[in-house]
Amino acid sequence: MKKSLTRYALILLAGVFLGAGLTVERAVEADRAAHERATLSQLPLRELRTFAEVFNIVKAEYVVPVSSRTLIDNALRGMVNNLDPHSQYLDPRQYRQLRVDTTGRFGGVGLEVTEYKGFLKVVTPIHGTPGGRSGIKPGDLIVRINGTFIQGLSLRKAVHLLRGRPGSTVALTVVRKGQAQPLTFRLERQIIKIHSVAGHLLAPGYGYLRISEFQGDTGKGVTRALTHLIAANHGPLKGLVLDLRDNPGGVLNAAVAVCDDFMNHGVVVSTRGRIPSSDVVFRAHGPDMLHGAPMVVLVNGGSASAAEIVAGALQDNRRAVIMGTKTFGKGSVQTIMPMGNGGALRLTTARYFTPNGRSIQNLGIAPNIVVHEGKFVSGAPNGFLRETNLPGHLANPNPPKAAPKPHALSPATRKLLDEDYQLREAFDLLRGISIFRHLKG
Repeated sequence: MKKSLTRYALILLAGVFLGAGLTVERAVEADRAAHERATLSQLPLRELRTFAEVFNIVKAEYVVPVSSRTLIDNALRGMVNNLDPHSQYLDPRQYRQLRVDTTGRFGGVGLEVTEYKGFLKVVTPIHGTPGGRSGIKPGDLIVRINGTFIQGLSLRKAVHLLRGRPGSTVALTVVRKGQAQPLTFRLERQIIKIHSVAGHLLAPGYGYLRISEFQGDTGKGVTRALTHLIAANHGPLKGLVLDLRDNPGGVLNAAVAVCDDFMNHGVVVSTRGRIPSSDVVFRAHGPDMLHGAPMVVLVNGGSASAAEIVAGALQDNRRAVIMGTKTFGKGSVQTIMPMGNGGALRLTTARYFTPNGRSIQNLGIAPNIVVHEGKFVSGAPNGFLRETNLPGHLANPNPPKAAPKPHALSPATRKLLDEDYQLREAFDLLRGISIFRHLKG
């Protein structure tokens, strides 16, 4: 599937994201022309007369003059934006900005947000950005931006307030569940170039790979990272932790390409919509770079869209154990459709389904093993008295041969596992699976 896809995918990277995204761009002229011919005779003339009547009244009698273009643009936005949280009408300026933003390099603070009850709800602070370093958490509600109360503003206008000149600062007032008082965060805007893949060895034989989001080149990045991990290990890995926590999603074909590196064959995801070109089955063709070595995939409520596709594919194909907490639950696909005026529609055109035919819309991926976030706290030695402590104890007649000492964890890995309880549990599970496989021969 790396070599042949029927769709061209775009990630929505707008300095701050406009909602967890799984976005594709495709040629829709043929489908659209056929649909227009079929529906031209079905135009709701009575409703269009009402629209024209309202348009003329507003144009003539509103307290301040409003241009016809503004009224039409507002009408288009209302028609599309009220369909679902992810559909959007983009005017020419917004569409140009979207195409620039898909390069993965943009100015902003690095927060993925969506609209929630008139405010901005943080879906994911993007790792390695000002937002990711700020202490803002998924689920936080942004209620003020530089002192401006944002309830009632459109998502587009609120996002515009977040963006600005690199080097400038923005003050965010945040309401967090469990906190009696609002929190204030000051973030310095910067040009953000997200490197979506990072990895290292946790211990000899055991790798760790994090994907922060799915960009166009994420599949190649995973291939390179796995190659480096195998080289650093001087041989095949015994197991891998794939970290998709707080990954907001992105490019569909990047998710398929990632699964290619872990699956020799099998369905990755399928999409189904109203028009024939929306019905597509994406398959993995391998090769599995881990040669079947066990995998644990870490997910949480910030894992969305393309991240859920990867987790669902590896789970349904019994290729990995999913660990963590339930994912975001976005099971729809948005298509970018260029318009004749230079703008575009970002329209929900399909639902996606995991290999077993599951829709995760509003449900998310349920982990095989639920592990909540936390830190590991080491207990004091138990102080039990053992046989060897008793005076005059008998010697063992068959002393064991000197066994090779297990590889000690590096201080950096110990600190990492102490700070990240979910990762520690994933690492322990990987080692347990590896030991069990060894015992089975």
